[in-house]
Amino acid sequence: MEKFADEALIEVSSGAGGNGCVAFRREKYVPKGGPSGGDGGRGGDVLFVVRRNLRTLAHLRHKRHFKAENGRDGEGGGRYGRNGENIAVPVPPGAVLKDADSGELIHDFGKDKSDFLFLKGGNGGWGNIHFKSSVNQAPRKALPGKSGEQRRIRVELQLMADIGFVGFPNAGKSSLLEKCTNARPKIAPYPFTTKIPNLGVLTVDDRDVILADIPGIIEGASEGLGLGIRFLKHISRTLALIFLIDLSDDNYLVAFDALYKELESFSPELVKKPRVIAGSKLDVENTAERLRKLREKYPHETVFGLSVFSSEGLADFTAFVMKLVTEAENSEKTHAEDTEPQP
Repeated sequence: MEKFADEALIEVSSGAGGNGCVAFRREKYVPKGGPSGGDGGRGGDVLFVVRRNLRTLAHLRHKRHFKAENGRDGEGGGRYGRNGENIAVPVPPGAVLKDADSGELIHDFGKDKSDFLFLKGGNGGWGNIHFKSSVNQAPRKALPGKSGEQRRIRVELQLMADIGFVGFPNAGKSSLLEKCTNARPKIAPYPFTTKIPNLGVLTVDDRDVILADIPGIIEGASEGLGLGIRFLKHISRTLALIFLIDLSDDNYLVAFDALYKELESFSPELVKKPRVIAGSKLDVENTAERLRKLREKYPHETVFGLSVFSSEGLADFTAFVMKLVTEAENSEKTHAEDTEPQP
């Protein structure tokens, strides 16, 4: 399987313009013809294009340098040089371009999925046909082509998903993803099985919702501990979050607060998203009572009890998830309409 890569450092260069030409007509009956030097061709551009079949940035780790073709020099006989070929850099949906040195945001393909013209090629230089005048019938002047541009770019991937799973290691996120969707993540009865984000599609009544499972978070993640914090950016675009709490774990009553704290430390915007709490492993002994206590502690939160093995609670849960996404979409649409500049 292709190794997951969500960051890449690349160098891109647009093409230089071709040089203008100094030439004169030397035909049989025109021994002292005028200037005939053509212009140089324009250098190729650098474009970033979205490819929906890409899921990671692994291809940018194999090829780190992208250079557009230079324009060709002009020639005699008024022949213009050929324009240089553009170079297209393919990126997956959700990619973000940043300046490698300053960190400045250049373009976000999560908001604009159309092709992005980043660097324009240099203009071709004028040939000497442009410099003929009444006082200079035989100009020996031509202009060189303009240089292309070169930039170092950091490409980051933020997965496009509707719902993001948040939980401690071994809380059952991957099992729930597999049960609800067509995803086949690695599942094992030990912590840290998930080391890369996994996506799955939940389909209810012909409506598709994309779910994202990221590696489990541990306390201190916001300070750099564990794997989960590195992948939290992949749920930053989600419409809503599912906090998965392992009811078989003795720390079930403090798990939500700990997860909330880590997310808030990473990004205060994350904890403002609509959310639902799901108590997992309801098939384990004594977890029904723990679910009751969890609901008592968080009376203002929506709390579901689930069992992946017996499917208990799954139907109501998936129906609520679909409703949550629909409401979040409508809220975002209303907000966008309210903030749109009036003509």
